Amino acid sequence: AIAVVAIWIGAGIFSAIVGPLLFWGLMATLLATGIAVGLFASFPKVKVPQRAELKQGNPKQMVARTEIWLEAQRPALPPPAQVLVDQLGVQLDALGLQLTGLGDDEPAMAEVRELVGEYIPETIDNYRKIPAHLRSEEYAGKTADARLVESLTKLSGEVDRVTRRLAEGALDDLAIKSRYLEYRYGGAEALEEGMPDTGVPLPDFSAIPTKQER
Repeated sequence: AIAVVAIWIGAGIFSAIVGPLLFWGLMATLLATGIAVGLFASFPKVKVPQRAELKQGNPKQMVARTEIWLEAQRPALPPPAQVLVDQLGVQLDALGLQLTGLGDDEPAMAEVRELVGEYIPETIDNYRKIPAHLRSEEYAGKTADARLVESLTKLSGEVDRVTRRLAEGALDDLAIKSRYLEYRYGGAEALEEGMPDTGVPLPDFSAIPTKQER
């Protein structure tokens, strides 16, 4: 869009300074617009990782690769599964942010590796191995489409659980800081009356002088 606007502004400036564009000037402007649209519509393209690459790198890189790979599989899935793939994409974005700054020795990292490197791609692979005309036929009580949706729902819930687990520390820190600020600037009475019970123990603030005491 920026390139197209720049081309037409340039054509207008040229017309105002040099003279009317006339037929060939207009054709050149239209040609430049078409070239710009074609160029920027196809470049740059995000490279879709190969299936074997999903297990490579650290967990954050694995999450990013799996998200791109999963989006590329979306057109081959039934509509209900496509909705879940979109949901998983948002969840993987959030999970990737939670992994920033964490070491590979964190307990949750093993779960992340299993989820994004094994369970999610294996679920999609197993479904795509089934011929298209058999996916809607019932087998062992359920169709392949229904099993895929069921599995993706469970995986989505597991990604959400891991993300929440990784965020617990930050949530606790924020709750403690909020309670401290309420005590510091709102008084102990306001703290007891106004603050909800978060389940986070309140630090001992008795040794810290209040603003009035200072």
